[in-house]
Amino acid sequence: MKHRKLGRTGFDVSEIGYGAWGISGAQWIGATHSDSLRTLRTAIEQGIDFIDTALAYGDGVSERLVGQTVRETGGRVRVATKVPPKNRLWPARPGIGIGDVFPYDYIMASTEESLRNLDIDCIDLQQLHVWNPDWLGRDEWRRAFEDLKASGKVRAVGVSINDHQPDSAIGIIETGLIDCVQVIYNIFDQTPEASLFPACIEHNIGVIARVPFDEGSLTGRIGEDTVFPEGDFRNSYFRGDRKKQVAEHVAAILGDLKFHDADVLPGIAMRFCLSAAAVSTVIPGMRSISSVNGNVKASGQGPLPPDVLDILRRHAWNRNFYD
Repeated sequence: MKHRKLGRTGFDVSEIGYGAWGISGAQWIGATHSDSLRTLRTAIEQGIDFIDTALAYGDGVSERLVGQTVRETGGRVRVATKVPPKNRLWPARPGIGIGDVFPYDYIMASTEESLRNLDIDCIDLQQLHVWNPDWLGRDEWRRAFEDLKASGKVRAVGVSINDHQPDSAIGIIETGLIDCVQVIYNIFDQTPEASLFPACIEHNIGVIARVPFDEGSLTGRIGEDTVFPEGDFRNSYFRGDRKKQVAEHVAAILGDLKFHDADVLPGIAMRFCLSAAAVSTVIPGMRSISSVNGNVKASGQGPLPPDVLDILRRHAWNRNFYD
């Protein structure tokens, strides 16, 4: 497993991280807690030492599973989590003030709750789970981040950028008051490359790339007839004719790459993200040991060849399935 610097934090983190939303048992259906614990242990054994979770993932379930696994494995694992918006609205809505979303006392209390769930003394990276650039000049988030660091309860701070709005974080990056950003980045959504990534490189901000498989599209395993379990988040994400659209776009990618086997696509999707110099770590969701083993293989293979990247650039797809 290769490692990269997480921006100005100075942390060395595995370039493949672990996205822990799916193990919460909420919205992603199918994995039991025992399955999740086995998968987490395997990931750490395979060299993954950066785990991203959130207080909102199963109302603390994901944090508790992560904390248990980190303690049991005894390894040095960097843990990132997030403060959920108080109004429970994802993404942040225009016109709603920070007082309704991230008041100072709420940020502090949520961090304390995460510390209890994780059963650790200090969170390596605390993030706001949504962001609105209208809050840039407000004192609430600034004071909370400063006080959390000063207290020793948090080592680094950042924001998780709203879906498909990478440029909304450029202002907060330029303040010098955060250490990391988390952003959607994959073959379909390449928009962070234009402005966000250059700003992160200029200000030495760590970049956590989330949703590298577009919630499963870029695994090559979703077809028009794919059925998800009842209650699974993907029933909404891939509603209507979206599965058909995805299958057509994936077929076009494989055709242009002259591949006939869709099994190669996950590795290509991971290496696409890792080919960006600004990216510190990529955090796919992994709910099975086979997923861990497959994703880990992408580390150490280096950037994709320029001709492959040129082909993939042509497959950027401007749409938002979260709407």
